[in-house]
Formats: sequence, structure tokens, C-alpha cells
Amino acid sequence: MSLVLKFRRFLVVGFQVGLVVLANYLAFWLRFDGEIPDKNMAQMAQMMPWLVVIRGLTMIPFRLYEGLWRYTSILDLRNIIVAVFSSTLLFYILVHWVMTLTDYPRSVHIIDSILLIFLMGGVRLTRRIYRELGHPDREKRLLIYGAGDAGELIVRDMKNNPFYEYEPIGFVDDDPNKVGRRVHGVKILGTRDSLAKVIAEKEPHAVLVAMPRASLTEIRTIVKSLQPFKVPIKTLPNLRELLDGKTEATQIRSLSIEDLLERAPVGLDAEVIRHLITGRRVLVTGAGGSIGSELCRQIVSFQPSSLIFYERYENGLYAIANELTSCMGGCALHAVIGDVTDASRVDAVMAEYRPEIIFHAAAHKHVPLMELNPCEAVKNNILGTRIIAEAAKRYEVERFILISTDKAVNPTSVMGASKRVAEFLVQGMTDAGPCIFAGVRFGNVLGSNGSVVPRFLEQIKAGGPVTITHPEMRRYFMLIPEATLLVLHAAALANGGEIFILEMGEQIKVLDMARNLIRLAGFVPEEDIHITFVGPRSGEKLFEELVGRDETVEPSSVEKILRVCSTWLPNPACLAQKISALELLATRGEAKAVVEMLCEVVPTYRPDKPGKGGGLGLI
Repeated sequence: MSLVLKFRRFLVVGFQVGLVVLANYLAFWLRFDGEIPDKNMAQMAQMMPWLVVIRGLTMIPFRLYEGLWRYTSILDLRNIIVAVFSSTLLFYILVHWVMTLTDYPRSVHIIDSILLIFLMGGVRLTRRIYRELGHPDREKRLLIYGAGDAGELIVRDMKNNPFYEYEPIGFVDDDPNKVGRRVHGVKILGTRDSLAKVIAEKEPHAVLVAMPRASLTEIRTIVKSLQPFKVPIKTLPNLRELLDGKTEATQIRSLSIEDLLERAPVGLDAEVIRHLITGRRVLVTGAGGSIGSELCRQIVSFQPSSLIFYERYENGLYAIANELTSCMGGCALHAVIGDVTDASRVDAVMAEYRPEIIFHAAAHKHVPLMELNPCEAVKNNILGTRIIAEAAKRYEVERFILISTDKAVNPTSVMGASKRVAEFLVQGMTDAGPCIFAGVRFGNVLGSNGSVVPRFLEQIKAGGPVTITHPEMRRYFMLIPEATLLVLHAAALANGGEIFILEMGEQIKVLDMARNLIRLAGFVPEEDIHITFVGPRSGEKLFEELVGRDETVEPSSVEKILRVCSTWLPNPACLAQKISALELLATRGEAKAVVEMLCEVVPTYRPDKPGKGGGLGLI
């Protein structure tokens, strides 16, 4: 085999020369009905070397010796036709004008050309047919929704490559004029109204939504139409996301809950972030968490001079530091174990690394857990924020960005109230020196540690039931990259004292999200996987808010990012006194007194009555 590959070019040349000779002989044979006269046989033998040389040289500029026959295309056929007719014209001039062989049969030129085109094209096409039809039977059948350009490319790629696990068995398309036609031999079986019949007959293992330009509304409509069928739904990346603009079967992925967000994911301009980050020293607290680790990934891409991971859990810290070591470029990475509530450790880290920008992501965030452990919420979310913010002021950090939550708005939970106090702290330090202090608020982050989606997926994998606290529970949802880009943009936009939020659209019913996840897993809600309601938990709202009663909202210089300004802030001296009292109560473990003091510090805090709800949850 290696010898064949080594001399492949010579073998191809020899083979095609053989086809030239064969075509010329057959042309004479057909011209004289199988009985070639001796005179014409002599003419054929006399001119055959000239014909071989002319045709052989003409094939060179058309690269007929170079192509891989398994990928033969219309372009190759065009080159064959042009090369053959060009060489025929040259040969005709040589025979009849230069050598004046007037009795050389003119019809032989035409017959010879046609035969040679068929022979050269046929052997190439035979190789391609063998490649496309010679693959073994695939185990999984794929029904493709959308007979447009993306669907055509997918089918072509699947037929050209035998190693894919799916076999395309048909199309479904919303255009009734396409029904009954075929794309690369695969029939368009019907429209959306025919789905039940098509799926019952073909029994596909998966449905591919091959509509990369489809709007979110269209995707949701298609998913809803597939609701009654136990079949996983797959999709393609949006064409905007494809680096080369090419759609291939390798890019098929399972449809995810992100595809069904009620709004399009927000894309933000990276240049303003690059100007802020490049060449700077950046510190991220809580660097091992979902938001903190994604922040580190994004920050590294903007090439800071150094990035300090500050995290108290070694496993999370090791994971993100190890992941980013390979893509650090010229950035110095420093993995630092430490707790934001440890003032001496924070001071030592600040003195050693002298960060210019701090993103404070370290926090306790789970509502039910913080209801059971209010003292820990105060120590981590309030004491930790105060220590790191005061250190930022002492060491003249340029920008300090607090990562907050929509649960801080008119809070009903200890976690939300503690984050609102953290916002007060940051906003109150605006006039404390050159450092710019600001905060960022966002809703639930899809896929983050402890978020509702991973929990639902675990319950679906276990066969159910999927547990939801209340049928009317609604939440704002955003993607992790959206959340981190919002934080980075806020750092660039901040002038001091603001809280930034992302324009989130309408809140999503958690029940609808659960149903969609069940469908995406190939099950039918309430039949295969049951949904049960366990009742709202202590501290939990039925819906969230992004702007409080004592706040106003205005647009920023970046579309989709809004600036929240407080119309009321506590007196700094009074706030400092109450925070000191809170911290003292928390260190003593006086949970009831901590909640009472939180009510004093945050006038909009309305704690739930004890004993409410259905245990721990993750919303």
C-alpha cells in the first residue's frame, strides 16, 4: 500500500493514458462497425503517440492528475470536458492541417471525445459512488427538520463520510411545495402537520432542527410541535457562531435549554473590555466558582499582565488554574488560597500582588442554606465584602466590582438582604478615594453551580420526579458568558456608586423550563417524567425584581446594559456602626439577632415566617 501511495501520480498518469488509447480504439471500432480496415488501423497506430502526448499535456493545466477521485464534483467534470475538447481541437489541427491526413475519419474525433469523457468521468464517479454507498448500515436514524441549505449540507456530509452514527431518513419542511422532492436522494416527507405520521412510520432515533438562522420563537414552536414524541431533539450552531461559515454533521449537538431562552443572548463589544484589562493586574475573588472561573477565562483572553485567583476551596482553585495555564500567553497566573473574611491574608495578598482591578465574586448564594445559616451569610457576604473593599481602598486599586444578585432587591431572604448590605457598602465607598466602586446584579445563571438546570437534569436522569416549588415560580435567566461579559463591561463603564443590570426581557416560568428540559431529553412531561410541586421555601419569592422601590434605572452607553441609581442610601457612619454590630452578632452565632439587625439595615427586607417550604432547593 505504501508503494502504491508513493507512485500514485505515475499510476494515475498511466491509467489515464490507457483510457486515451482505449477511447481512440473504440472510436475506430464503432466508426467501422467492429471491422477496422487495415488502412485505418495503420492511421490509428501512426497518430496514437501524437494523440497520447497532446491529451496528456492538455490534462496538466486542468489538474486531472491531482484530484482525489472520492471527492469528484461538477468542477472535475467541467475540467474533463474542457481538457478533452481542447486536446481534440489540437489533434484535429495536427491531423488535417499540419500532416494533411485528409482521409482520417472526422467522425472518429467526435466519437473519441465523447467516449473519453464518459470513461474518465465514469471511473471517478464509480469511486465516489463506492465511497458514499459502501459504508456499513448505521445504527441510528435521523429525521431532519428543514430542507434548506443547512439540511442539504448535513445530508451531503453524512453521505460523504461513513463514520457518522446517524443515517438521514427524510426531511420535514414547513414549505408544502417541497414535499415529495428529494435532496441528495433523501425524500422530503411532509410538513409540520405531518410530523405524527412521519415519526410513526420512520421511527427516528433523533430529530435534527437544521435551521441555524431560525429565531428563538420558531425554535420554541418546533419543540412544542415535537412535544408528544419520545425523541431527542438536536440542532446546529447559529451560523454567526461558526468560525468558517460551514455547516457539517460534526457540528450537530443536542438542543439545549439555552436555545429556548425567551430572549436572544446578548452579545457585547469586546473592545471596551480589552482597553480596560490588557496589561493590567487583575484579582478575582471566588475564582473557583461558576462565575469566578468564567470571569478568569474571559479575563485571560484580554491579556492582562497578571491574574490572581483568590479562592478558599483548593479543588476549584486547582481546576481553573490548571485549565488556564495552557492558554496564559504572556499573562502571569497566581493561584492563591485564602478567605475574604481573613483580613490579614487579604492584606498580605494585596501587598504582594498590587492588583489594579478587583472582581469580588466570593459569596454564599444559596437561599435555603442561608436561611438556616444567617450568621455565615453575614460573615461571608458582608464581612468578606467589607474586608476586601477596604483593602482595595488602602492599596489604591483603580476599580472594584461587586457581583450581586437580583435577590438583593426588596429581599425576602437572608442571602438577598446580606447582598443588599454588600451593595450599600460598595456604594458608600464611592467618595473614599481614587478607587471606583460599583456593583453588578443579575438573575439566575444557567449551568452555574447549584442552579436549577443541573438539578432538573439529575432528576430527569434518575427517572423523576422533577420537583418545583410552585407552578407560578418565575425567574430571570442568563447564560454564564453573558453574566461575565456584563461584569467586565460594568467595570469599564463604572464612574462610582452605580449598580449595573442586564436588560433581561420577561421572566421565565420555571415550570416551562422543566417541561422543555424533559422534552429535550426525549421524554414526555407528566407521562414519562412526572413533575411535583413541593411548595415555596423559606425566603423564596414567586418572582424576582431587578430594580428596587428606592432606585431609578437609566440606560448606559452600552445597549442592553442599564444603570441603577439609588435615591436613598444609609448614612455612612450609621451604616458602619450597624455593620459592626451585625458582624459581632454573626461571630457570636446569634442567628435571631442577626436577622433582626438585617431588617434595620435594609428597610425593604421582609423575612418569611419560619417553618415555610419544602426543604432545600436550588432556585
